[in-house]
Amino acid sequence: MDEAKDTENDRREADSAPLPFRAAVDALRAARLRPQIEVEPTPAPKRLAPYSYALEAAVVDGDQDLADGRLVLLHDPAGHDAWRGTFRLVTLVRAELEPEMAADPLLPEVCWSWLTGALQARGLTYGEPSGTVTRASSHYFGGLSARPAASQIEIRASWTPREGLGGVPDTAAHLASWCDLLAQVAGLPPAVPGDASVVTLPQRRGPQSR
Repeated sequence: MDEAKDTENDRREADSAPLPFRAAVDALRAARLRPQIEVEPTPAPKRLAPYSYALEAAVVDGDQDLADGRLVLLHDPAGHDAWRGTFRLVTLVRAELEPEMAADPLLPEVCWSWLTGALQARGLTYGEPSGTVTRASSHYFGGLSARPAASQIEIRASWTPREGLGGVPDTAAHLASWCDLLAQVAGLPPAVPGDASVVTLPQRRGPQSR
């Protein structure tokens, strides 16, 4: 109940925000995405920028999630020195992996290339990219020893989208690129057959129950 109220408050704040931010949010709301990806608004962080809007998404197969994440749009009309712009996109993407895949020494570089490759594949210009790729493994003992070892990949990143006409970035295209990243982490084939920018890894762990 509180989360729904927070989301409604975010929508009202977005509707009363500066025109460039409202246009950027409207583009996110209207974006048409892959059918396997479910996207919905979620409460946005309040302290990162004067204006913010957030979405969460999951790559869904039946009643199971293959990967999930959150995308946050930040806006500071006065500009931000670290961003070198007035907008910033911040993301978190997570998925479970097979332990053998998680042990691959090239995994962090490959996962980062998924993000930059997804943006470049749609011809998007951006600046000041930064982020981390984290691998975590869980091993179970005692009463939990029957559970198989589990490994997770987590990508945290942010970048400054280029501002277009009226100071508004193409947030719909950035959201589509982010969904391409989610799809790759989930192990789905690329949306465009034969996309040479896609780097694949061995089969990831099976779907997780929702």
